[in-house]
Parts: sequence; C-alpha cells; structure tokens
Amino acid sequence: MRKAGPVKELVERVGLAVRRMGAQSVITSQTVAGRFGLHTTDLECLDLLFMRGQATAGELAQATGLTSGATTALIDRLEKAGYVTRVADPADRRRHQIRICADAIKPIEAVYRPMQSEMFKLWSSFTERELQVIANFLSRSTDLAIACVAKISSETASTPGKRSRPRTSRIG
Repeated sequence: MRKAGPVKELVERVGLAVRRMGAQSVITSQTVAGRFGLHTTDLECLDLLFMRGQATAGELAQATGLTSGATTALIDRLEKAGYVTRVADPADRRRHQIRICADAIKPIEAVYRPMQSEMFKLWSSFTERELQVIANFLSRSTDLAIACVAKISSETASTPGKRSRPRTSRIG
C-alpha cells in the first residue's frame, strides 16, 4: 500500500512540472508569434486549425473562449495576413469553414521544426508503456483544463458587475 506522503509529494511535483511546461509553452508561443508579427492567440488558433484541418468561427470561439466579435477580428487578421481562408460550408451556406493556407505557414513550421525534432528524440527515449501513460495523462489533463476554463468563463459571464478590464482614468 502506498503512503500518502510520497504520493502527495509526487502529485505536487507533477503539478509544478505541468505549470512550468505551460509557462514555457506560453513563452515559446510569444517568441514565435512576435517573430511573425502575430498575436500569441492568433498563433495558437493557427495551430488549432492546423491540428483540426478546418473549423468554423463558432468552433474557434468555443475552443478559445473568445467572444464572437474577438473571434471574427482574429480571423480577419489571419486572413489579411494570408494565413487562412474562409470557405463556404457545404452543409450550411451561411457558415464558413476557416482553413489554413499551407504555403503561408511554412515559415512558421520551419521555426518549430528543430525544436520538434529534438522533442521527438526525447520522447522516443521512453518505452511504449511510458508513452501510453504520458499520452493518457496529457489528454485527460487537457480535457479537464478545457472543462475548467469553460466553467470559469460561464461563472464570469454570469457574475453581476463583472469588469473584463481594469478601469483607467481619462484625462481631458
């Protein structure tokens, strides 16, 4: 039988490691986004689109927690920069699918390629069983984080007197 102390310490260690990895992921995204003159959120949405193949504006809004207006502005920026295109949804002509322009993201892929290669080397050093545990851990943790963000967003939206930004004084 496991002792509570060592397990608790290991859970805390995992929690800190996940926070460190999350912080580094944000820093990496900011660095790469800055290199291409993008907002960090824009770069992350490009990655979501890359992984999904395509998405509607509503699906992007749901995945990111952005308002419909902010999502439209994001898509407009990406389209103006040539990274995405809007394609009429064959199932509903009122909607559009947002798709990556493959040639446009090649420079971004080139920046990530060396890091991805090094990560694949590291991950290949784990056994198949270890990789199954890691994949399960990451998948379940991400699903839980998505659910938590949705809950926080719904609670914030229903909080009376909520301010989305700190107020600034106006002079003049």
